[in-house]
Amino acid sequence: MSFKNKVVWITGASSGIGEHLAYAFAAEGAKLVISSRNKKELERVKQNCNEQTEVLILPMDVADFPAIAEKAQKVLDRYDFINILINSAGISQRALIMDTDFTVDKKIIEVNYLGTVAVTKAVLPAMIRQQFGHIVVISSVMGKLGVPWRSGYAASKHALHGYFDALRAELEAADIPVKVTILIPGYVQSNATINALKGDGTRNNQVSEANKNGMDPALFAKKALQAIQSGKREVAIGGKEVFSIYVKRFFPGFVARMVRKVRLS
Repeated sequence: MSFKNKVVWITGASSGIGEHLAYAFAAEGAKLVISSRNKKELERVKQNCNEQTEVLILPMDVADFPAIAEKAQKVLDRYDFINILINSAGISQRALIMDTDFTVDKKIIEVNYLGTVAVTKAVLPAMIRQQFGHIVVISSVMGKLGVPWRSGYAASKHALHGYFDALRAELEAADIPVKVTILIPGYVQSNATINALKGDGTRNNQVSEANKNGMDPALFAKKALQAIQSGKREVAIGGKEVFSIYVKRFFPGFVARMVRKVRLS
């Protein structure tokens, strides 16, 4: 499948994985709709795309649920259809459960899980009507494992797997030609640990060694486009940390002992 002239809407496009997915799709000739809360950073991303790329900047908070349907309609009014939705908006966490205020758990679920569901629900009816489309969800290795300091984050990513596995099954059972792909990143170089929430809701403001040494986001984006192009159902992309997903299936006790050692890295 060629991405040339495909309409690709990316949430969380102002930094990290979302930003580099925008560049990768731009290089393939796609028409981009880029969203996040930070309009200034979206403008920077647009400037960094090649001049031939058509880019619609659509500032949006995925946790502002009442506004999402209107945002989706703006995309459809502009292009009449959406080929690919990339759900990349998200926020991480660095705090022990006992030190995390409930408002922080709530915010993480609202952004990572309910925000993704809300955007998908806003786009899905149009994809069903047009009889084509591809929904892509950015999960995490934490969507398969629960580790210390990331309880709310892991819970939100686990929820994505359950929801979108169910959506895929429903679409396939109804013979609706809309695909669902879940991408599972390992450590990727980004601002994720800087922007992560501490127990009181403030920013972590630290860069972890794991993120510093993570996969180049441009390489992740390249591998992600290959997975999307192939119509993969679920793909883990990263370094050796992604193997923990597979090890857990056969040696859950070993993985349990390993994750106890996780701290703020």
